[in-house]
Amino acid sequence: MRFQYTSATRAIWIGAALLALASLTGCGVQDASAPSATGSRALASATAQPEATSAPPAPTATPQPAASAQPAAPTATPLPDVAANAGVTDQPNQQFLPVITQSAIWYPAPNSSWQWQLTGLPVDQSVDVAVYDIDLFDNDASVIAALHARGRRVICYMNAGAWENFRPDSAQFPDALKGKELDGWPGERWLDIRNLAALGPLIAARLDLCKAKGFDAVEPDNVDGYSNDSGFPLTAQDQLTYNTFLANAAHARGLSVGLKNDLDQVTALQPLFDWALNEQCFQYAECDMLTPFATAGKAVFQAEYKGPTSAFCPQAKAMHFSAMLKHLLLDAFREACS
Repeated sequence: MRFQYTSATRAIWIGAALLALASLTGCGVQDASAPSATGSRALASATAQPEATSAPPAPTATPQPAASAQPAAPTATPLPDVAANAGVTDQPNQQFLPVITQSAIWYPAPNSSWQWQLTGLPVDQSVDVAVYDIDLFDNDASVIAALHARGRRVICYMNAGAWENFRPDSAQFPDALKGKELDGWPGERWLDIRNLAALGPLIAARLDLCKAKGFDAVEPDNVDGYSNDSGFPLTAQDQLTYNTFLANAAHARGLSVGLKNDLDQVTALQPLFDWALNEQCFQYAECDMLTPFATAGKAVFQAEYKGPTSAFCPQAKAMHFSAMLKHLLLDAFREACS
Protein backbone atom coordinates (compact mmCIF):
# COMPACT_ATOMS: atom_id res chain seq x y z
CA MET A 1 0.00 0.00 0.00
CA ARG A 2 1.47 3.38 -0.96
CA PHE A 3 2.25 5.69 2.04
CA GLN A 4 -0.09 8.72 2.26
CA TYR A 5 1.48 12.00 3.34
CA THR A 6 -0.97 14.12 5.52
CA SER A 7 -0.82 17.28 7.64
CA ALA A 8 -0.93 15.12 10.78
CA THR A 9 1.97 13.06 9.58
CA ARG A 10 3.91 16.20 8.86
CA ALA A 11 3.29 17.50 12.40
CA ILE A 12 4.46 14.21 13.94
CA TRP A 13 7.66 14.27 11.86
CA ILE A 14 8.45 17.87 12.74
CA GLY A 15 7.98 17.18 16.45
CA ALA A 16 10.21 14.15 16.30
CA ALA A 17 12.88 16.11 14.49
CA LEU A 18 12.85 18.87 17.11
CA LEU A 19 13.19 16.33 19.96
CA ALA A 20 16.10 14.63 18.16
CA LEU A 21 17.85 17.97 17.55
CA ALA A 22 17.52 18.94 21.21
CA SER A 23 18.93 15.57 22.26
CA LEU A 24 21.93 15.86 19.94
CA THR A 25 22.68 19.42 21.07
CA GLY A 26 22.71 18.28 24.66
CA CYS A 27 25.32 15.61 23.81
CA GLY A 28 27.74 18.20 22.45
CA VAL A 29 27.46 17.54 18.70
CA GLN A 30 29.29 20.31 16.79
CA ASP A 31 27.21 22.86 14.91
CA ALA A 32 27.53 22.27 11.16
CA SER A 33 28.09 25.98 10.68
CA ALA A 34 31.41 25.69 12.53
CA PRO A 35 33.73 23.50 10.44
CA SER A 36 35.80 20.89 12.23
CA ALA A 37 39.54 20.66 11.77
CA THR A 38 39.18 16.98 10.98
CA GLY A 39 35.78 16.55 9.44
CA SER A 40 34.71 19.69 7.59
CA ARG A 41 34.09 17.79 4.29
CA ALA A 42 31.83 15.22 6.06
CA LEU A 43 29.87 17.94 7.85
CA ALA A 44 29.34 19.84 4.64
CA SER A 45 27.96 16.72 2.98
CA ALA A 46 25.57 16.14 5.88
CA THR A 47 23.84 19.54 5.73
CA ALA A 48 20.10 19.14 6.47
CA GLN A 49 17.77 18.98 3.45
CA PRO A 50 14.83 21.43 3.24
CA GLU A 51 11.43 20.32 4.57
CA ALA A 52 9.19 18.45 2.21
CA THR A 53 6.30 20.48 0.90
CA SER A 54 3.23 19.69 -1.06
CA ALA A 55 3.78 22.69 -3.32
CA PRO A 56 5.60 21.83 -6.57
CA PRO A 57 9.16 23.19 -6.77
CA ALA A 58 9.75 26.24 -8.93
CA PRO A 59 10.97 25.26 -12.39
CA THR A 60 14.67 25.74 -13.04
CA ALA A 61 16.49 26.27 -16.31
CA THR A 62 18.09 23.21 -17.85
CA PRO A 63 21.76 23.32 -16.81
CA GLN A 64 24.19 23.97 -19.64
CA PRO A 65 27.40 21.89 -19.79
CA ALA A 66 30.43 23.71 -18.51
CA ALA A 67 33.16 24.58 -20.98
CA SER A 68 35.52 22.27 -19.14
CA ALA A 69 33.22 19.34 -19.95
CA GLN A 70 34.38 19.34 -23.57
CA PRO A 71 36.83 16.48 -24.18
CA ALA A 72 40.42 17.47 -24.64
CA ALA A 73 41.83 16.92 -28.12
CA PRO A 74 43.60 13.55 -28.07
CA THR A 75 47.17 13.13 -29.23
CA ALA A 76 48.51 10.28 -31.32
CA THR A 77 51.14 9.40 -28.72
CA PRO A 78 51.46 9.62 -24.92
CA LEU A 79 53.09 13.04 -25.29
CA PRO A 80 52.60 14.38 -21.74
CA ASP A 81 54.94 11.71 -20.32
CA VAL A 82 57.47 12.31 -23.07
CA ALA A 83 57.22 16.06 -22.72
CA ALA A 84 57.96 15.70 -19.03
CA ASN A 85 61.09 13.70 -19.84
CA ALA A 86 62.27 15.90 -22.68
CA GLY A 87 61.06 19.27 -21.44
CA VAL A 88 59.03 19.91 -24.59
CA THR A 89 55.41 20.30 -25.59
CA ASP A 90 53.58 19.80 -28.86
CA GLN A 91 50.86 22.41 -28.24
CA PRO A 92 52.15 24.81 -30.94
CA ASN A 93 52.08 21.91 -33.42
CA GLN A 94 48.49 20.74 -33.04
CA GLN A 95 47.57 22.28 -36.39
CA PHE A 96 49.68 19.62 -38.10
CA LEU A 97 48.24 16.63 -36.21
CA PRO A 98 45.19 14.78 -37.53
CA VAL A 99 44.52 12.04 -34.99
CA ILE A 100 44.89 8.31 -35.75
CA THR A 101 44.72 5.61 -33.10
CA GLN A 102 48.01 3.90 -32.31
CA SER A 103 46.47 0.47 -32.90
CA ALA A 104 46.60 1.21 -36.63
CA ILE A 105 50.39 1.72 -36.59
CA TRP A 106 52.91 -0.95 -37.55
CA TYR A 107 55.89 -1.32 -35.20
CA PRO A 108 58.94 -3.32 -36.39
CA ALA A 109 59.95 -6.23 -34.20
CA PRO A 110 63.44 -6.38 -32.69
CA ASN A 111 65.96 -8.39 -34.77
CA SER A 112 63.94 -7.81 -37.98
CA SER A 113 65.90 -8.40 -41.17
CA TRP A 114 66.05 -5.34 -43.41
CA GLN A 115 67.32 -3.76 -46.60
CA TRP A 116 68.22 -0.08 -47.02
CA GLN A 117 68.42 1.08 -50.64
CA LEU A 118 68.36 4.75 -51.60
CA THR A 119 70.42 4.69 -54.82
CA GLY A 120 71.09 2.33 -57.74
CA LEU A 121 67.44 2.26 -58.68
CA PRO A 122 65.17 0.55 -59.41
CA VAL A 123 64.91 -1.02 -55.97
CA ASP A 124 65.99 -4.65 -55.92
CA GLN A 125 62.85 -6.30 -54.59
CA SER A 126 64.30 -9.81 -54.48
CA VAL A 127 66.08 -9.46 -51.12
CA ASP A 128 64.50 -11.85 -48.63
CA VAL A 129 63.98 -9.53 -45.66
CA ALA A 130 61.09 -8.38 -43.50
CA VAL A 131 61.62 -4.62 -43.91
CA TYR A 132 62.69 -2.30 -46.73
CA ASP A 133 63.80 1.31 -46.25
CA ILE A 134 63.52 3.27 -49.53
CA ASP A 135 63.29 6.89 -50.71
CA LEU A 136 60.01 8.82 -50.55
CA PHE A 137 60.35 10.69 -53.84
CA ASP A 138 62.23 8.16 -55.98
CA ASN A 139 59.63 5.41 -55.65
CA ASP A 140 55.98 5.57 -56.66
CA ALA A 141 53.12 3.77 -54.97
CA SER A 142 53.47 0.71 -57.21
CA VAL A 143 56.87 -0.10 -55.67
CA ILE A 144 55.47 -0.05 -52.16
CA ALA A 145 52.48 -2.15 -53.28
CA ALA A 146 54.78 -4.70 -54.93
CA LEU A 147 56.89 -5.01 -51.78
CA HIS A 148 53.75 -5.42 -49.72
CA ALA A 149 52.65 -8.19 -52.06
CA ARG A 150 55.92 -9.97 -51.21
CA GLY A 151 55.14 -9.67 -47.50
CA ARG A 152 57.53 -6.79 -46.81
CA ARG A 153 56.97 -3.73 -44.67
CA VAL A 154 58.28 -0.48 -46.14
CA ILE A 155 59.91 2.53 -44.45
CA CYS A 156 59.79 5.96 -46.08
CA TYR A 157 63.16 7.74 -46.12
CA MET A 158 62.77 11.54 -46.14
CA ASN A 159 65.09 14.40 -45.28
CA ALA A 160 63.54 16.31 -42.38
CA GLY A 161 66.48 18.42 -41.24
CA ALA A 162 68.19 19.50 -44.46
CA TRP A 163 67.10 21.04 -47.76
CA GLU A 164 68.10 19.21 -50.95
CA ASN A 165 68.21 21.13 -54.22
CA PHE A 166 67.20 18.10 -56.30
CA ARG A 167 63.88 17.32 -54.60
CA PRO A 168 60.63 18.09 -56.47
CA ASP A 169 59.40 20.35 -53.65
CA SER A 170 62.71 22.19 -53.16
CA ALA A 171 61.38 25.49 -54.59
CA GLN A 172 58.77 25.65 -51.82
CA PHE A 173 61.42 26.13 -49.11
CA PRO A 174 62.06 29.85 -48.48
CA ASP A 175 65.66 31.03 -48.34
CA ALA A 176 65.24 32.04 -44.70
CA LEU A 177 64.97 28.34 -43.77
CA LYS A 178 68.27 27.40 -45.42
CA GLY A 179 71.54 27.42 -43.50
CA LYS A 180 75.01 26.11 -44.22
CA GLU A 181 75.80 23.21 -46.52
CA LEU A 182 76.16 19.76 -45.00
CA ASP A 183 79.79 18.73 -44.90
CA GLY A 184 80.45 16.33 -47.77
CA TRP A 185 76.97 16.60 -49.30
CA PRO A 186 76.87 19.30 -52.01
CA GLY A 187 73.42 20.68 -52.70
CA GLU A 188 72.18 20.04 -49.14
CA ARG A 189 71.75 22.78 -46.54
CA TRP A 190 70.68 22.60 -42.93
CA LEU A 191 67.16 23.82 -42.13
CA ASP A 192 66.09 26.24 -39.43
CA ILE A 193 64.05 23.80 -37.37
CA ARG A 194 63.00 26.57 -34.97
CA ASN A 195 60.68 28.05 -37.58
CA LEU A 196 57.84 25.54 -37.47
CA ALA A 197 55.38 28.06 -38.86
CA ALA A 198 57.21 27.88 -42.19
CA LEU A 199 58.86 24.46 -42.02
CA GLY A 200 56.06 22.48 -40.36
CA PRO A 201 53.60 22.49 -43.29
CA LEU A 202 56.36 21.50 -45.75
CA ILE A 203 57.38 18.51 -43.64
CA ALA A 204 53.73 17.63 -43.00
CA ALA A 205 53.17 17.54 -46.77
CA ARG A 206 56.04 15.05 -47.13
CA LEU A 207 54.54 12.87 -44.42
CA ASP A 208 51.19 13.05 -46.19
CA LEU A 209 52.92 11.79 -49.34
CA CYS A 210 54.50 8.93 -47.38
CA LYS A 211 51.04 7.92 -46.19
CA ALA A 212 49.42 8.35 -49.61
CA LYS A 213 52.00 6.08 -51.25
CA GLY A 214 51.30 3.32 -48.73
CA PHE A 215 54.44 3.37 -46.60
CA ASP A 216 54.25 1.79 -43.14
CA ALA A 217 56.82 3.96 -41.35
CA VAL A 218 59.10 6.95 -41.80
CA GLU A 219 62.82 7.54 -41.34
CA PRO A 220 63.36 11.31 -40.90
CA ASP A 221 66.99 12.09 -41.70
CA ASN A 222 69.30 14.80 -40.31
CA VAL A 223 67.47 15.28 -37.02
CA ASP A 224 70.62 16.36 -35.15
CA GLY A 225 71.29 19.78 -36.67
CA TYR A 226 71.87 21.31 -33.24
CA SER A 227 75.12 19.33 -32.90
CA ASN A 228 76.39 20.41 -36.33
CA ASP A 229 77.58 23.68 -37.88
CA SER A 230 74.14 24.47 -39.31
CA GLY A 231 74.43 28.24 -39.67
CA PHE A 232 71.72 28.71 -37.05
CA PRO A 233 72.08 28.99 -33.24
CA LEU A 234 70.18 25.74 -32.69
CA THR A 235 70.03 24.40 -29.15
CA ALA A 236 69.42 20.92 -27.80
CA GLN A 237 65.98 22.12 -26.72
CA ASP A 238 65.23 23.27 -30.29
CA GLN A 239 66.07 19.78 -31.50
CA LEU A 240 63.93 18.08 -28.86
CA THR A 241 60.98 20.26 -29.81
CA TYR A 242 61.40 19.58 -33.53
CA ASN A 243 61.95 15.84 -33.13
CA THR A 244 58.89 15.64 -30.92
CA PHE A 245 56.90 17.38 -33.65
CA LEU A 246 58.18 14.85 -36.21
CA ALA A 247 57.25 11.85 -34.08
CA ASN A 248 53.76 13.10 -33.32
CA ALA A 249 53.10 14.16 -36.90
CA ALA A 250 54.14 10.69 -38.13
CA HIS A 251 51.96 8.91 -35.59
CA ALA A 252 49.03 11.14 -36.48
CA ARG A 253 49.25 9.76 -40.01
CA GLY A 254 49.43 6.13 -38.92
CA LEU A 255 53.18 5.80 -39.49
CA SER A 256 55.70 4.46 -37.01
CA VAL A 257 58.81 6.60 -36.79
CA GLY A 258 62.49 5.93 -36.20
CA LEU A 259 65.06 8.09 -34.46
CA LYS A 260 67.98 8.51 -36.87
CA ASN A 261 71.32 8.87 -35.06
CA ASP A 262 70.98 11.85 -32.59
CA LEU A 263 72.54 9.65 -29.93
CA ASP A 264 72.89 12.35 -27.28
CA GLN A 265 69.09 12.65 -27.07
CA VAL A 266 68.18 8.96 -27.10
CA THR A 267 67.19 8.86 -23.43
CA ALA A 268 64.79 11.80 -23.81
CA LEU A 269 63.29 10.76 -27.14
CA GLN A 270 63.15 6.96 -26.90
CA PRO A 271 59.68 6.95 -25.31
CA LEU A 272 58.28 8.86 -28.30
CA PHE A 273 60.08 7.04 -31.14
CA ASP A 274 59.19 3.48 -32.12
CA TRP A 275 62.57 2.23 -33.34
CA ALA A 276 66.06 3.54 -34.04
CA LEU A 277 68.31 3.66 -37.09
CA ASN A 278 72.02 4.24 -36.69
CA GLU A 279 75.08 4.58 -38.86
CA GLN A 280 78.57 3.56 -37.74
CA CYS A 281 78.05 3.27 -33.99
CA PHE A 282 80.46 0.31 -33.88
CA GLN A 283 83.10 2.23 -35.83
CA TYR A 284 82.90 5.11 -33.34
CA ALA A 285 82.34 2.95 -30.23
CA GLU A 286 79.04 4.58 -29.28
CA CYS A 287 76.51 1.76 -29.66
CA ASP A 288 75.87 1.61 -25.92
CA MET A 289 73.95 4.86 -26.31
CA LEU A 290 71.26 2.94 -28.23
CA THR A 291 70.56 0.43 -25.47
CA PRO A 292 67.45 2.31 -24.24
CA PHE A 293 65.71 1.22 -27.45
CA ALA A 294 66.78 -2.41 -27.16
CA THR A 295 65.92 -2.49 -23.45
CA ALA A 296 62.44 -1.14 -24.27
CA GLY A 297 61.93 -3.99 -26.76
CA LYS A 298 62.21 -1.72 -29.81
CA ALA A 299 64.00 -2.52 -33.05
CA VAL A 300 67.44 -1.04 -33.71
CA PHE A 301 68.44 -0.98 -37.40
CA GLN A 302 72.17 -0.45 -37.76
CA ALA A 303 74.54 0.00 -40.69
CA GLU A 304 78.33 0.02 -40.88
CA TYR A 305 80.31 1.17 -43.92
CA LYS A 306 83.62 -0.53 -43.16
CA GLY A 307 84.13 -4.28 -42.80
CA PRO A 308 84.64 -7.01 -42.18
CA THR A 309 81.30 -7.96 -40.63
CA SER A 310 83.14 -10.18 -38.16
CA ALA A 311 84.37 -6.98 -36.53
CA PHE A 312 80.89 -5.94 -35.40
CA CYS A 313 78.35 -8.71 -35.99
CA PRO A 314 78.97 -10.71 -32.78
CA GLN A 315 78.43 -7.62 -30.64
CA ALA A 316 75.46 -6.49 -32.74
CA LYS A 317 73.70 -9.81 -32.26
CA ALA A 318 74.40 -9.76 -28.53
CA MET A 319 72.80 -6.30 -28.35
CA HIS A 320 69.80 -7.42 -30.47
CA PHE A 321 70.64 -4.96 -33.27
CA SER A 322 69.67 -5.67 -36.89
CA ALA A 323 73.09 -4.83 -38.31
CA MET A 324 74.63 -5.06 -41.76
CA LEU A 325 77.49 -3.79 -43.90
CA LYS A 326 76.46 -1.27 -46.59
CA HIS A 327 78.11 0.94 -49.19
CA LEU A 328 78.09 4.62 -48.16
CA LEU A 329 75.86 5.54 -51.11
CA LEU A 330 73.29 2.97 -49.94
CA ASP A 331 72.83 1.06 -53.14
CA ALA A 332 71.50 -2.52 -53.23
CA PHE A 333 74.67 -4.06 -51.78
CA ARG A 334 74.29 -5.52 -48.29
CA GLU A 335 76.11 -8.02 -46.15
CA ALA A 336 73.96 -8.75 -43.13
CA CYS A 337 74.88 -10.27 -39.81
CA SER A 338 73.48 -13.79 -40.05
